[in-house]
Amino acid sequence: MSQLSEQELVRREKLTKLRELGINPYPADLYHVNHTSRDVKNDFEEGKQVVIAGRLMMIKVQGKASFAQLQDSEGKIQVYFNRDEICPGEDKVKYNEVFKKLLDFGDFVGIEGELFTTKVGEKSVRVKDFTLLSKALKPLPLPKEKDGVVFDAFTDPEHRYRQRYADLVVNPHVKDVFIKRTKLFNAMRSFFNNSGYFEVETPVLQPIPGGAAARPFVTHHNSLDIPLYMRIANELYLKRLIVGGFDGVYEFSKNFRNEGMDRTHNPEFTAMEIYVAYKDYNWMMDFCERLLEYCAMVVNESTKAKFGEHEIDFKAPYARVTMADSIKEFTGFDITGKTEDEIRQAAKDLGVEVDETMGKGKLIDEIFGEKCEGNYIQPTFITDYPKEMSPLCKEHRDNPELTERFELMVCGKEIANAYSELNDPIDQRERFEHQLKLAAKGDDEATEFIDHDFLRALEYGMPPTSGMGIGMDRLIMFLTNNQSIQEVLFFPQMRPEKKAVPLSEEGKAVLDLLKKAEKLALTDLKAQSGLSNKKWDKTIKELTKHNLAKVEKTDDGLFVELV
Repeated sequence: MSQLSEQELVRREKLTKLRELGINPYPADLYHVNHTSRDVKNDFEEGKQVVIAGRLMMIKVQGKASFAQLQDSEGKIQVYFNRDEICPGEDKVKYNEVFKKLLDFGDFVGIEGELFTTKVGEKSVRVKDFTLLSKALKPLPLPKEKDGVVFDAFTDPEHRYRQRYADLVVNPHVKDVFIKRTKLFNAMRSFFNNSGYFEVETPVLQPIPGGAAARPFVTHHNSLDIPLYMRIANELYLKRLIVGGFDGVYEFSKNFRNEGMDRTHNPEFTAMEIYVAYKDYNWMMDFCERLLEYCAMVVNESTKAKFGEHEIDFKAPYARVTMADSIKEFTGFDITGKTEDEIRQAAKDLGVEVDETMGKGKLIDEIFGEKCEGNYIQPTFITDYPKEMSPLCKEHRDNPELTERFELMVCGKEIANAYSELNDPIDQRERFEHQLKLAAKGDDEATEFIDHDFLRALEYGMPPTSGMGIGMDRLIMFLTNNQSIQEVLFFPQMRPEKKAVPLSEEGKAVLDLLKKAEKLALTDLKAQSGLSNKKWDKTIKELTKHNLAKVEKTDDGLFVELV
């Protein structure tokens, strides 16, 4: 156990005293709550008897009469404690000893009382009896205020994400994001169900990481003695169900990709995929517009959503632009009919970083990503992707170089991807084999696996089908005005916590300099630190030993950076 703070030690002493008084600080009995703080405020009636429960978030002791603030899942309500009403007669222990001396911020209590209005007009609960339901042994990171200035507020993102439980308590507005997240899932599920489509579940552990090109997480099944892969996409399994006779299936799936992390990517994320028989990508565009307009209304009671400096309007219809037209508009280069070498040279001329491992599809994708997609703020369908970019997509009915595919762009980011699904098993096999050749050349966008069972399923026959995937985490970011995916995940993936280590004063000073810049030239940092050569060498060794900083040698010289 880590060393306890003074406050934590005091709370443990209080825990012991409670037990000595015969009070169980963690009772197992049911506590029958009949009102929430919102119920009290919305259906207020003077003198009404209520039973509420929650955390004590503020206690103001004033002799035999005290006020406190109780926070539950619906908000906060003021409660009033009067010693003579709680402890009629001579027995004053419950108030004098328990309430005044042994309760703390963060403790869970149950309260029986009656509603009344204070002299200043605040709706409150007059306490008739209270029960300790759970003693908090760690103080909440509540903000402090001095001379009108708030400090020690629990606002540091890393602390908030690591201790989401504390974040939700002391920053109640954070809960609104996750309430809206649930509303989004419920709205989408309702829309699909009302359309007659069937929710299903497909495997998370898969023998082949299929349906996308991504680096998987790998594990091992001991009984079968085989490697298994965490799902990177559920597409191929859902299409198997269309083969099996379902007309429409959808799934909210947890997917896992062993790749980079940034403000819009987490290694574990939630996607929705839906497949509908006898439809094509034109139908799916119309369906997508109606779906997102409906979801925006349910979540925000408006089709409009604020995102950074932009106001996005999810009201249908959305603009539709072919990929070739988009690239031509923003670069002047027409990719139609061009060879791989011509596109590679064009990319270089445009200042897009490319290499010889990239195939035609990857090159086009790099040009579009670098020069075009950031221009689409309002919802816009980018359609008709080159065949090289879409190995699971049906060839375009009017142009064999293209596929019937769209991506929905919002604020320069893709939130939906959809196809007229490829259902020709011979064409699909050839596409897979071409992907293997690209992967062998080093194209990291190409898949390295062929799912032979999926090809067998296609050989039994799959009807014309359209499918769509939506990144749920990214969509809720747009609907709640959050720039970081970590804000819309209860528990985002993070590096393990660094153990607290005692640092010298010199170590603390150098670490502070590094935190401001994250990376500094060795000579610059030494000059800023003002340390002697001997102390400097000792300090760098100290930070390196505690795995807080490292010295990196580059062609430009020696740099010190945070680990």
